[in-house]
Amino acid sequence: MARYTGAVCKLCRRERTKLFLKGARCESSKCAVDRKPYPPGEHGRGRIRETQYLIQLREKQRARRIYGVLERQFRNYYKEAARQRGITGENLLRILESRLDNVVYRASFAESRAQARQLVSHAHFRVNGKRVDVPSYRVRKGDEITLRDRSKELIVIQHALDISSERANPEWLDVNRGEKKITVVDLPNRAQIDTQVQEQLIVELYSK
Repeated sequence: MARYTGAVCKLCRRERTKLFLKGARCESSKCAVDRKPYPPGEHGRGRIRETQYLIQLREKQRARRIYGVLERQFRNYYKEAARQRGITGENLLRILESRLDNVVYRASFAESRAQARQLVSHAHFRVNGKRVDVPSYRVRKGDEITLRDRSKELIVIQHALDISSERANPEWLDVNRGEKKITVVDLPNRAQIDTQVQEQLIVELYSK
């Protein structure tokens, strides 16, 4: 399973915005973007010529890094979105949101998508009663995601639920915190996705 193993705080600095890749740390004074609000590297503080291509590229990189997807997989998602009926950019975001690791994160069972990815990889979750250990597994309307019995008392999951107790759950997910169960009411529309990404720029980039 391919994944990025470098320093994630550098990714936020490169995009000059918080991508919330490290959970609670991103909200604290230790956040790298707050301490060093410029791109990493020797020339990070230099002037950057903002071309249209660069703006489109940075938007694609931002979306890719938020969801923890590598380039080839992201491009395949785009191709699939382009084949579907409807608006390509919205289809792309819907595909990314339907990943199992993202659903676990959205339901507040993990502090970050990286943590959710690890929990799924370690087979702590069941989808419709079946063991699933693939973070990129795509959920569908009506799916029920539950924790394995031995995993219901995991400290990391309980901590994630505690610190997110005031955070509202997405409208397209029904989350039962007591039973630690997630039900996919429907796949999200664009209005229900709060990811700060201008998907049209991504479409323009791949359409060249």
